[in-house]
Amino acid sequence: MVDQRPHRTPGQLILSLLQERGWTKRTLAIVLGVSEATVTRITNDKQAVDARLSIVLEELFGVPAARFLSLQMELDLAQARLVTQPDPDRATRALLYGDLPVAEMIERGWLHAESVRETDKVERELIRFFGVNRLEDIEILPHATKKTAANSALTPPQIAWLYRVKAIAAEMPVRPYSRDRLKASLPKLKALMIAPEEARQVSRVLLGCGVRFVIVETLSSAKIDGVCFWLDDAAPVISLSLRYDRIDNFWFVLRHEIEHVLQGHGKSAAILDTELEGERAGVTAVAEEERIANKAAADFCVPKAQMDAFIARKAPLFSERDLRGFARLLNIHPGIVAGQLQHRTERYQIFRAHLAKIRSFVTSSAMVDGWGTVSPMGS
Repeated sequence: MVDQRPHRTPGQLILSLLQERGWTKRTLAIVLGVSEATVTRITNDKQAVDARLSIVLEELFGVPAARFLSLQMELDLAQARLVTQPDPDRATRALLYGDLPVAEMIERGWLHAESVRETDKVERELIRFFGVNRLEDIEILPHATKKTAANSALTPPQIAWLYRVKAIAAEMPVRPYSRDRLKASLPKLKALMIAPEEARQVSRVLLGCGVRFVIVETLSSAKIDGVCFWLDDAAPVISLSLRYDRIDNFWFVLRHEIEHVLQGHGKSAAILDTELEGERAGVTAVAEEERIANKAAADFCVPKAQMDAFIARKAPLFSERDLRGFARLLNIHPGIVAGQLQHRTERYQIFRAHLAKIRSFVTSSAMVDGWGTVSPMGS
């Protein structure tokens, strides 16, 4: 008859089975082909019952091998809990290293460490990067004292990107902001849309209006297009990621962020824009601030009335000649018309050859962090 009484350890179960059989430890040692000292260690729970021994015991006593292993596992866990000290920092590290792209931040030069394995150095650098006094105050953590409601909807990589932009922008020398100058600069910016290389003048124009303009390559998992925020409610900042190296995307996102500044958006909290591009644009509910900025950006690229008339005349067949002629009429690059036409018709394969690259021109005169360049500011 198999002993069904509860036992807390495999040793206790084996002793009970020996008693039931009328066996001594020496008897079991002879049957198993081991020393009596070994049996004593097993029954005293000084030596673990492994899978092989549990199968042999099952054969001898008719007790499922899984029961011995289950008792051994429970014993091992209980003993481990006695010697394992609780570490409140462990959960913090799990969130930081699990949610933040720490390796990429090191590679980008945002954190001054050789690798993620230099945990002490990395953690000191994270404290510096986020401008806090303690690791647990870093904003991505659930109970961070510096956590803001505005950033709670952002992902940790997006928050990290935003902190990098803020650090760079805060050190930029720039004249006081003038809304009138920015509004008056729109025709100047419009004139630059004729060719990709003209985009190198954008930074100068915006700085002349008191707008800090920063180009920061997005982190791989952040999917950021741009951001607008203010320093001390008086100094607007526009940053683009240029994750899509196309003339149409650049001018749409830039004008979108400029409209945020003109409207005074982003003063209470940064407005971080994602998925302004292509097939994903507008798939989620759009806030009123975004609707206003989207409309201004689209009209800036191609005025709605003129685009409506062009589509009404030419749809559904749009020729190269039509595209180029319309672009000449508007005095802008054909790629800008192509981008707006793709969005309006949801035909994202047409006229792709006109979507000229622009990043190299924009970054030639702007404050840049990314694509192998580390901004000296904010470091």
